[in-house]
Order: sequence, then C-alpha cells, then structure tokens
Amino acid sequence: MKDDARQRGRKRLDERLSALKPADRFGVPPKGWVRAIRDALGMTGVQFAQRLQIRPQSVSALEKSEANGSIQLKTLRRAAEALDCTLVYALVPNTSLDDVMRARARKIAIRELGRVAHTMKLEAQGTDGANLEARIETHVRDVLRDRDLWNEP
Repeated sequence: MKDDARQRGRKRLDERLSALKPADRFGVPPKGWVRAIRDALGMTGVQFAQRLQIRPQSVSALEKSEANGSIQLKTLRRAAEALDCTLVYALVPNTSLDDVMRARARKIAIRELGRVAHTMKLEAQGTDGANLEARIETHVRDVLRDRDLWNEP
C-alpha cells in the first residue's frame, strides 16, 4: 500500500517537474542571475546594496558567490526580493523518477541474481541465461521494495 502511494507521489512529481525540462533551458548566465537581472534593470551596485541594506562592497561578493555556486539560499532569496523577483528552487531529475527507480531495481536484481548464479555454478547447478530477463522482472516485482534500493551506493 505504501509503495502504491510512493508511486503515485513520484508520478505527480514527474508531472510537475516536466515543465522544467530540459533543464539546460535554465542555464545560469556567466555572471549569475542576480548580476544579469540587475544589469537588465539598469540598477547600479550601490542602488542594489541600498535595497538589500548592505554595504556596496558586499554586492560584488554576493554576485560572485552566486556565479560560483557558493551562495546561500537565504541570501539568494533576499537578493531576488530586492530585484522584485521570485526565487524558484527545484531539483529536476534527468529522467522520470519511475525510470530512476526501475533502473536502480534492475541493477540490484542483476547483481543479486548474479551472486545466486555464481553460487549455483560452483555447486554444479548452473542456470542458463535464456530466461534472465524474466528472472530479473520477477526479482524486482517479488523481492525488492522501494526502501531496499538505497541501502548502498
């Protein structure tokens, strides 16, 4: 029952995140979003500093930290508000969350079935590889659970 709820949750997240794909559409400008938007608005560093209630010298540090990826979200949110913007924060999976789960389950099933096949071969009870795909699917369906997929790297 919990697995069904998780699966529905993954599907809803995939639907919401699909609008953000492809993620390269949102590539950060070379000097960062803060600097790009500030420049587009014609706002000087001093004016931006006044809006943020910080020293003008701190504007350069803020913009550099955003451009190199070390800025804190709280600081970036304040900068966005000072530019009359909304900070949008999201983790966008490279594939669907269901695909991630299926690939992870398949990898684990292959590894676990490989161990069993090796042991059986040592005992002269080897299995043929003819129905490997069916055994993998059965293992994923009957043995593995969501919580089992992330116990190790």
